[in-house]
Amino acid sequence: MSLYLLGGFLLLFFGLTFCVLGFYFLFIDYVLFLDWEFLTLNSCSMMMTFLFDWMSLLFVGCVFIISSMVIYYSESYMYEDRDKVRFYFLVVLFVMSMMMMIVSPNLISILIGWDGLGLVSYCLVIFFQNYKSYSAGMLTILTNRIGDVAILISISWMLNFGSWHYIFYVGLWDYWGVYLVLLIILAGFTKSAQIPFSSWLPAAMAAPTPVSSLVHSSTLVTAGVYLLIRFSNLFINIDCSLFLLLSMMTMFMAGLGASFEFDLKKIIALSTLSQLGLMMSIVFIGFPVLAFFHLLAHAFFKALLFLCAGLMIHCMNDSQDIRHMGVMVNQLPFTCSCFCISNLSLCGLPFMSGFYSKDIILEMMMLSYYNFFVFLIFFVSVGLTVSYSTRLIYYCLSFNMNSYGCQMYYEDKIMMKSMILLSLLAIFSGSVLSWVLFSCPILVVLPFYLKVMPLLFVLIGGWFGYELCFVGFTDRLYSMKMYLSSFFMGSMWFMPSFSTYMMYDGTFKVSGTFVDLMDNGWGEYVVSCSPMIYSSYLSKLILFYQLNNIKVFMGVFIFIFMVSLI
Repeated sequence: MSLYLLGGFLLLFFGLTFCVLGFYFLFIDYVLFLDWEFLTLNSCSMMMTFLFDWMSLLFVGCVFIISSMVIYYSESYMYEDRDKVRFYFLVVLFVMSMMMMIVSPNLISILIGWDGLGLVSYCLVIFFQNYKSYSAGMLTILTNRIGDVAILISISWMLNFGSWHYIFYVGLWDYWGVYLVLLIILAGFTKSAQIPFSSWLPAAMAAPTPVSSLVHSSTLVTAGVYLLIRFSNLFINIDCSLFLLLSMMTMFMAGLGASFEFDLKKIIALSTLSQLGLMMSIVFIGFPVLAFFHLLAHAFFKALLFLCAGLMIHCMNDSQDIRHMGVMVNQLPFTCSCFCISNLSLCGLPFMSGFYSKDIILEMMMLSYYNFFVFLIFFVSVGLTVSYSTRLIYYCLSFNMNSYGCQMYYEDKIMMKSMILLSLLAIFSGSVLSWVLFSCPILVVLPFYLKVMPLLFVLIGGWFGYELCFVGFTDRLYSMKMYLSSFFMGSMWFMPSFSTYMMYDGTFKVSGTFVDLMDNGWGEYVVSCSPMIYSSYLSKLILFYQLNNIKVFMGVFIFIFMVSLI
């Protein structure tokens, strides 16, 4: 039995166990708080604390189920890779870091999982070793370091509180709580790639596709949302309008960017960014359980979407350009069926899993007393989601018979088996979770036109995406007349440039000046070299004394003798 199959089976077993336990804890309203004393030194005892409630158990279960399918899929995907054993252990370490972060009620143990996620994600992004991967990995880890520093500062700030167990303080508020909340939001924004830290998410696509599936569904990027859901009781004490604006703009910007993109993995990455913006928005509006509901529903169909895309890219001889694809439904019928299921669930097609979470999120947003701008951006972003999904389906599955000559179509049994469970979850998880999480029915009374508004925008977005597919180079495009604005919308509002060139261009000049003035200037001789010069003179003196000690003794003796005679 291979390592991948064994790991996949074990993770699936534990994932199902955790999910059943989570449902049981939810039904009986039970929370388990475990203290594990792992070191006692004299009177000092060091404890590791775990929090098992319905939320952490359900999330760990979902992470394990998705990871099991991804590892099982990797058995075939990474079959010919020379370093597949290293890849396997990196993925397992990644999943364990996420689990550590989920079940920790303590900011210090959260930091272990949080930092583990950042470090292992760097190792996975640079797995295919080339300059593009190195650049993407560096951008990923440096952006995530900002969030790590925010967690470190919040740990030191919690010295004011008396304990690092944040779970004790989410119901309290004091004047210093605002600093803790701001640091936690900063950490969540960097990990979940909200504006202005969005550029690392599409760059992280340099990783192998199974890793992208894991990162974008249930691990790295969802860690920030999960952290904010845990701290959400503190947000009622501050005005979250600015953070709501940033997360809405992220949702809108990602939807626009995906409509202009031709790289298959980047389109799906930007769709993840859009959904993360949706989750963050609803957390800041004040509905953390809804955000968690969408987090779980989104995890299943996004993992499936990436696994299908990985097989398509494999068959296209590793070309990710959707213009190279076309009529793949004839060659890969099962994969394309799963691709359509996950895409339709992402769009919010009625009775798929994405519909249940998106529909109630939009309805609760309408019931919250926010202005027309929030209302408009939410609905336009939902429309854009359907637009780029329709465009993706049209280009990949039915567009042109392309002239790309390096194709080798095959559907692997191992890859197909891993898609079956995720397809079922992408269809049924939304309804099951909505029945379980919201056991008491909530009556949402809205006028008819507001009630059908989500469906209306889904249809308009689908039509708009379909029209976009027929735009040729010969057409007189408004986007070509207004090239700067279309380039602005399609390049994530210039954010990759802000995060790279603009960040290090000025920094390089400053560091060059410092090198000239300090490292190669007077500072070198006065500050850096003086201890060395002093110690070298001293060592010469001691060496002279050691080599000539009899002469020195005689000389000192004669000198003292002469002085005493005088």
